[in-house]
Amino acid sequence: MKKGLLLNAEVSALISRLGHTDEIVIADAGLPIPATAARIDLALTQGVPGFLQVFDVVASEMQVERAIIASEMAAHNPALHQALLAGLSQLEQAQGNTIVIDYISHQAFKAQTAHSRAVIRSGECSPFANVILCAGVTF
Repeated sequence: MKKGLLLNAEVSALISRLGHTDEIVIADAGLPIPATAARIDLALTQGVPGFLQVFDVVASEMQVERAIIASEMAAHNPALHQALLAGLSQLEQAQGNTIVIDYISHQAFKAQTAHSRAVIRSGECSPFANVILCAGVTF
């Protein structure tokens, strides 16, 4: 049995195949998923698993150099926004690098998902609970 936090075979394989600047999306249950991106659906029911639960596990395995967030998250989901920023800050400390955070409109965010390797769908049912993570390198 695999040792570590990430047990999902599809998510683990996705992260192991990422190269520098490749993007993945962690999405709420309502984000439209483009046909061009692989879909890894973890949603079981409303709120399960939650967005932050998925983020925490993915972040434990992935080297992140950049995060893209819809600008609407700050106004329409401030508690989750602050928790995500705290998680990214902790990840910076653990990785020993700076994670650039870019804000774009939700419309631009949805368009950007077409460039992602995959969209990991959570069971989160709160507004704008999405992030695009861009892979960094460990050297």
